[in-house]
Amino acid sequence: MIRVTVYTKKDAASPSGISYSGIRLSGHAGYGESGTDIVCAAVSALVFTTANSIETFTEDAFEGESNEKNGDFFFRFPSNISPESKLLMASLVLGLKNIEEEYGRTYIHIRFEEV
Repeated sequence: MIRVTVYTKKDAASPSGISYSGIRLSGHAGYGESGTDIVCAAVSALVFTTANSIETFTEDAFEGESNEKNGDFFFRFPSNISPESKLLMASLVLGLKNIEEEYGRTYIHIRFEEV
């Protein structure tokens, strides 16, 4: 199972009242054989596209690390972020929640933690 922790913080400027300040993932979905697991592939595509988009299209500083072998990925913003990064992170969370709803918590489980 892929375990996802989405780090949140209160944000009065956000329509939902929160913004996402980081994410941690660990594990593999186990939906299919290694190399053909569509749940792992979908999650990886979302996460790495988000990180690359933030790096390419914003000036926001972030910290991150990944380990493909054990499925670990960590990404966080050490300070306030731009509206663009807020939108990219909200899009990432939406995509991950959609995968969780489609394939179930047997393969991906998301929890939210206020920091």
